[in-house]
Amino acid sequence: MNFFNPFRAAKSDSEWFSVGLASSFPDIDSDNLFNLAEPRLCDNPSSTSDVIIKVPGCRVFHVPLGSPASQRTEVPLVLSDIMEGTTSDIGSSKPSSSPDSPNATNHPPEPEKQPEEEVMRDLKDQVLVFQYKGKFHAIDHKCPHQSYPLSHGIPFDIEDFGIALSAGITCPKHGWSFDLFSGRADRGNYRLKVWEVQLRDGTGSEGDKEVFVRRKQRMG
Repeated sequence: MNFFNPFRAAKSDSEWFSVGLASSFPDIDSDNLFNLAEPRLCDNPSSTSDVIIKVPGCRVFHVPLGSPASQRTEVPLVLSDIMEGTTSDIGSSKPSSSPDSPNATNHPPEPEKQPEEEVMRDLKDQVLVFQYKGKFHAIDHKCPHQSYPLSHGIPFDIEDFGIALSAGITCPKHGWSFDLFSGRADRGNYRLKVWEVQLRDGTGSEGDKEVFVRRKQRMG
């Protein structure tokens, strides 16, 4: 057996799974840079309604390591009582459904407001999915520094002399930032786990895409 074969296949630690249609995710830009969980206006072109409603800027899924994708579950978002803003101005939204169901275009449930200790519990094996300036990102929900939920983080452009070179996210707990592509931190040796993302032709309205994610595969 050749242990040094550079062409060995990647180890399949997980499989692709759908997190919903692209149109169900607000496109976050510099005009609405609140924390990710904060509700935003979202005009879903696949909806039969003309009403524009507010939905959270991200979705979170619990994906047990080594389990089939069918065992994933969507995690309700919460707003910590130490975060700025409340849910008092959140518009109504439809209940969430499984991404594989015919009603996969339904919007996720609106966030609830809970104490900080409740927000920080049970973040293991959770993936955070959102769209920032037209690009979909999937990362660990748990900050690698001190396990704060990054659904409360704020995305930003990583620039050099005014030119955007990459994108990052800042955790509000201690102000640490991480590159959304490499996972590298702006200090220390911490690294945020980045998941793979694919956009595929959806089954909904014409031109809409379906978002699939999986854990990044290991080589060897």
